[in-house]
Amino acid sequence: MATLEIRGLTVTVDTEHGVKEILRGVDLTVKSGETHAIMGPNGSGKSTLAYSIAGHPKYTVTGGTVTLDGEDVLAMTVDQRARAGLFLAMQYPVEVPGVSVSNFLRTAKTAVDGEAPKLRHWVKDVKNAMGNLRMDDSFAERNVNEGFSGGEKKRHEILQMELLKPRFAILDETDSGLDVDALKIVSEGVNRVRSGSDVGILLITHYTRILRYIKPDFVHVFIDGKVAEEGGPELADRLEAEGYDRFARVEA
Repeated sequence: MATLEIRGLTVTVDTEHGVKEILRGVDLTVKSGETHAIMGPNGSGKSTLAYSIAGHPKYTVTGGTVTLDGEDVLAMTVDQRARAGLFLAMQYPVEVPGVSVSNFLRTAKTAVDGEAPKLRHWVKDVKNAMGNLRMDDSFAERNVNEGFSGGEKKRHEILQMELLKPRFAILDETDSGLDVDALKIVSEGVNRVRSGSDVGILLITHYTRILRYIKPDFVHVFIDGKVAEEGGPELADRLEAEGYDRFARVEA
């Protein structure tokens, strides 16, 4: 069983007003097969956690540790983190003009696995995964995220997740901008990956609606860069009923 462990993580970011501390001592442990929902209001540090684990250069880790089975994640380059089994589905996927989805996926798979997938099996795997996500075959020849709708971008993120088979997947507000049908399709994709592997998932979201389709094992509430409360799925139900105001009052 693999373990992603975060201890005392503090992170800053440069702003036009100077250096700002975003994460202020985050402790979190995710094991294989577990799904953890990270919830909280805007500006609470949820996405900062995701990008810090992934190695985004915008964020500076000033303290604490992130380890994967005891290995120092923070000492790894971004590509080393990917090869170690970390995957990030971005809230705002970037466009990559001139690179087709099919070439992007096969290049990524080759980089992560250290060898190119057998073409005959790979083509079949891609076609099956696209079909499950209700994506037309022509999608594979389009440039990555160029001209994609919000729903298409998020499906493409889950397509990557299905094909790359990470050990730990961080899904940063995958539900944002999705209508009900797209939300169901994306959630079904995540659940397929969960049922077919022992992937550990960090599911970052503002709202409980995606948790109706993807059932978490644990829920963590982020307030002002720290974990304010932890619990099981019932905690999400409380947030639905009470909102985040009660945490803000406690902090005040």
